[in-house]
Amino acid sequence: MISPTIVLVHGAWHGAWCWDLVRGQLDSFGVDVIAVDLPGHGANREPLADLHGDAAAVRSTLDNVDGPAVLVGHSYGGAVITEAGAHERVAHLVYIAAFNLARGECVGSAAADEALAAHIDHSGRPDLGAGLTSDDGGESTTVGAELAGPIFYNDCPPELAAWAIARLGRQRMANFSDQPAAIAWQDRPSTYLICGDDNAVHPDLQRLLARRATTSRQWATGHSPFLSQPHLLATFLGDVAASVTMA
Repeated sequence: MISPTIVLVHGAWHGAWCWDLVRGQLDSFGVDVIAVDLPGHGANREPLADLHGDAAAVRSTLDNVDGPAVLVGHSYGGAVITEAGAHERVAHLVYIAAFNLARGECVGSAAADEALAAHIDHSGRPDLGAGLTSDDGGESTTVGAELAGPIFYNDCPPELAAWAIARLGRQRMANFSDQPAAIAWQDRPSTYLICGDDNAVHPDLQRLLARRATTSRQWATGHSPFLSQPHLLATFLGDVAASVTMA
């Protein structure tokens, strides 16, 4: 049996660069891994795309994978893999503090509806909206450095947080109102990784979304375990890939 390839999909404002430490660890384990730059992010110079364009970019990557794939999405990347994960190569989905959307949901509505149902308390938490600066007539935003640190990288070494903040790019705001055309987690096994000290996606919201996954686990990390705990995350993903190989 061919060992699975791990395909990594970043979240909003990020790029494939955010997985560099995890990729290095997986390479050392002998695990095949690909990190995708969604359109307009990282090294991808195509225009920013809607959710369907982002999913199409991931499907194009999956077309070139030899054998099964473990498809991993972080944060907004969860919405992307929910649509792209219907690809025939995908054997398992992994959501990291991510939006495994249901039919008719978008990132914005899922956050609002689930938060209302659970009476999630956001008091005392940094406000991501307060740190956004509009570009292109309000079509896209960037995240200010003063809030990006405490929101995305609150448990990361300062030098890594600074490295990441310097690489954050623009994000198309309409992505948060786009609805996925396919709901892959309904047909494929999935694992949800809850980040218990997350300042970007409320951990209580993550626990609600995790109920949709086949299995879940929780770590005491912030929003970006690919920087704060790269060895732990790589080991976890390698174990998921190994379970697919043995299935």
